[in-house]
Amino acid sequence: MSEPVKRRYDSSRRQEQARENRRRILTAAHDLFVTKGYGRTTIADIATEAGVAPETVYSAFKNKPALLHRTWDMTVGGDDEDVPMLDRPELRALFAEPDLGTRLTAFAVFNTAAMRRTARLHLAVRGAAASDPAAAAMLAEIDRQRLESMGGHAREAAATGQLAVAEEECRDVLFATTDGTLWHQLVERLGWSDERYAAWLGRLWTASFVLR
Repeated sequence: MSEPVKRRYDSSRRQEQARENRRRILTAAHDLFVTKGYGRTTIADIATEAGVAPETVYSAFKNKPALLHRTWDMTVGGDDEDVPMLDRPELRALFAEPDLGTRLTAFAVFNTAAMRRTARLHLAVRGAAASDPAAAAMLAEIDRQRLESMGGHAREAAATGQLAVAEEECRDVLFATTDGTLWHQLVERLGWSDERYAAWLGRLWTASFVLR
């Protein structure tokens, strides 16, 4: 009667080990894509950095483009949970805020934290897109997802009755100010703190979008 228990225990340990390997692989891939470049990073490089065999990387992610896609998803969400951003509790709580100015200020803080995680990888993908079809496809998918997400924010803003511009304009301005470029220029190049950047971005959005 003890054998079934042992099998469940062993299965659980194998699943946890596989998940830990995936986390290490994704972390290694992110770091190498950012520092070495997507095109110059090989599966063997990622395996060495993660401390696993190349076969383990292929088994978990099949190929480098699939690994890039999953690395981006993990970087955006901040974890390896497969939950769309708009469905995450942090954003659902943000949408529950009835005052649009307060909501935009909070979203600027949320977005700044996201830029801290994603801007460097986004720049790496953008840099590789000119010469690598997989990176170009990933960049197009990133922009498609972000435009869709900003459309969701614009719809929620319009639903408050406090939006001073057309919903499409709100979506487009949010899209243009959340790709990491502004964060990279002001924080990484000019030395702003994340707190200063978030406060400025919140003021910009509030002045642009909220009815007076």
